[in-house]
Amino acid sequence: RSPPAPLPPSRAPQRERGTMARNEEKAMSMLNRWLRVQSGEEGKKEERRPHLANLCETLPDAEKWRQQILKEITQSVGEIQNPGLGEFKIRDLNDAINKLIREKGHWERRILELGGPNYARQSSSIVDADGNEVMASRGYRYFGAAKDLPGVRDLFRKSEVAVQKRTRSQMYKCADAAYFGFRDDDDALLVPLEKAAEDEQVAAAVLEWTERQAAGGAEEE
Repeated sequence: RSPPAPLPPSRAPQRERGTMARNEEKAMSMLNRWLRVQSGEEGKKEERRPHLANLCETLPDAEKWRQQILKEITQSVGEIQNPGLGEFKIRDLNDAINKLIREKGHWERRILELGGPNYARQSSSIVDADGNEVMASRGYRYFGAAKDLPGVRDLFRKSEVAVQKRTRSQMYKCADAAYFGFRDDDDALLVPLEKAAEDEQVAAAVLEWTERQAAGGAEEE
């Protein structure tokens, strides 16, 4: 006679744990909703930044959106410092930072149009997290780990070309007859100019000599 089969384990404890977990989730959800109501955020829609700065009509709103962009730039610049993000993630982050910088310029121009301060005049050169000036190529800037991406470092590497001094014999090869002015008379434009200047000086000298002679004759009389 075979022994009786073992009874299946009871599922009652599992059901109790699942019920407790759901009750905790409901309680946390109600608590979060109550906190939002107390802070005045319940029922308030999230306000999105206008796509175009020209759509903003008030100076306080334009200042607010500019501050939001500055926070996003700071956050992205801090994130791009990590070289372990991978090449594609770093390139995407660097593109996003450059886009935010261009957007910040649009909002600063809009603030100026609305009678606000001229941030473009006040802003200095952009620096990275280490305080070094950000490398740029044709208006596109590279931040953090993006400066070490393949091909980027070569953009800013200055080619050091050794300047070779010419020898004395090489300099003498360039000193021909024209260098010393021996061929000035062969110039068809220079000769008439020299002749006109010479005639003018001769006429002035003759006039001066004539006046002296006339003055000397008058004294003798």
